[in-house]
Amino acid sequence: MVFPLDTARVPLDADAAELVDRLCALALDGLPAMYRADSDEFVFTRAAAGATTRPEQRGTSTRYAAIVALGAHWLGVDQQRQVLGGHTVAEYVSLLIGRLPRVRNLGDAALIAWAAAQTKHDDLPRALAALKALDSDAGKPQYVVEAAWVVAALAAARPYADVEAHLAAARDRLLDSRHSGRALFPHATRAGLLPWYRSHVACYADQVYPIQALARLHRSGDDPAALRAATACADRICELQGAGGQWWWHYDARTDKVVEGYPVYTVHQHAMGPMALLDLTEAGGPSYREPIERGLRWITDPLELRGVEGAEDIIRAADGVTWRKVYRGDPRKVVRAANGLASKLLPGRQMPGVNRIYKPLAVDRECRPYEFGWLFFAWLNREVAS
Repeated sequence: MVFPLDTARVPLDADAAELVDRLCALALDGLPAMYRADSDEFVFTRAAAGATTRPEQRGTSTRYAAIVALGAHWLGVDQQRQVLGGHTVAEYVSLLIGRLPRVRNLGDAALIAWAAAQTKHDDLPRALAALKALDSDAGKPQYVVEAAWVVAALAAARPYADVEAHLAAARDRLLDSRHSGRALFPHATRAGLLPWYRSHVACYADQVYPIQALARLHRSGDDPAALRAATACADRICELQGAGGQWWWHYDARTDKVVEGYPVYTVHQHAMGPMALLDLTEAGGPSYREPIERGLRWITDPLELRGVEGAEDIIRAADGVTWRKVYRGDPRKVVRAANGLASKLLPGRQMPGVNRIYKPLAVDRECRPYEFGWLFFAWLNREVAS
């Protein structure tokens, strides 16, 4: 195995462990093709126009670069240089901190600050100051994903800087975002960011990042309320997991039910789901081994594609990618819109007929660098064992 797992920390059956090792090796080979040496940036995506087309680079993303740095932190130095254009993680985080004056997005700044804290970077105070400047209005609505990253970043920075006032406000904002008595998190911390017809709809990312952030918050300073909230959310998404191990995409934050399951994203199956659930277990929560293993098995045997003639494999080792998702192929995401509106007007309802018309048989031939960054972060993290 190229990346032998710490089986005491991450108990998996042999097939799941072999798959994780295989995916980590693929990511190590694939990330250099996502790096732009001319600008020391990561691309936004590699995408192929057809099944026989090699994926090509498109766009750039500071956010994805920071996530890759967070994951590459757990690689050896030679492997860090392999995926970061010759830089170590510490050197690459210096580049990211240098870009902070141009960063206007709260989530991007939080991820850079998190990477700075994780590497114990000398410029951590500068990164925290930039984060604070973008998060100075505690009453301003934020997307829950980005609010969670703020909590995770400040929890990581706690041993090295006085962030308690900022962290307390960020913690309360995240915990208070939920509907009363509900386990799942919404898409935004308060009203003002979303149109009325989808204000109730939250996505899978809105669940896993709060689970992770609150688990890490509890580990950093004993916060039972944070641990309870993370556990309740994790338990609920596991209860809702699909028969084929699918982590579903859209939820109703008012009812804790699924609004629309598709797309099923590969990164959720191999990285984001396991990452959050493992962090929660390590913070004192229950074991989620079985749903993690079910989610991993979907990658090599997607229930949606069984028996479909000419169906592609999700793993494309020759191209250094895993295809991004299985989806319905419906124009303008009509099923998502229809089910979102139906559930808004009648909670728990879905638009009749759309599941028969638009079946999830399409594969998105795209792969983004953050998918591999979180893969490394989920499975190679040795923070607890060290």
